[in-house]
Amino acid sequence: MLYLEDLNIGDKFISRDYLVTLDEIKEFACKYDPQVFHLDEERAKDHPIFQGIAASGWHTSSIVMRLWTECFPLADGLIGSEVNMRWPRPTRPNDILHVEVEITDIIPSQSKPDRGIVIYNTQALNQHDDVLLNSSTKILVFRKPK
Repeated sequence: MLYLEDLNIGDKFISRDYLVTLDEIKEFACKYDPQVFHLDEERAKDHPIFQGIAASGWHTSSIVMRLWTECFPLADGLIGSEVNMRWPRPTRPNDILHVEVEITDIIPSQSKPDRGIVIYNTQALNQHDDVLLNSSTKILVFRKPK
């Protein structure tokens, strides 16, 4: 498990691969984002942007969260404070995703010496290296207990 003093600007973390299935796309959409381009393969073909079924951006984000927790093992968890996210391309059935994380800044707290803020960029890529999600995230990270 990693603490603030274990991290450096430029550190990179790469996740395992994750296969996105059509059933999973539809199940997520039914529960959280019930739009036609996430649920109906035939009707999605005529969508002016997606031109076929696509996973919800929130589904892609949820997969990224899972992969973050596995490849970026912080001792007290990934405690988010801010995120800026984009989905430049849709996630499709049978895409194989992985995430690449790079730390871009580490800001020790001036008022609470047991912690700091870590800023990192993430890309979620599919099997063709298409970027499906870009984000810049700020998280709270604790120092090693004394």
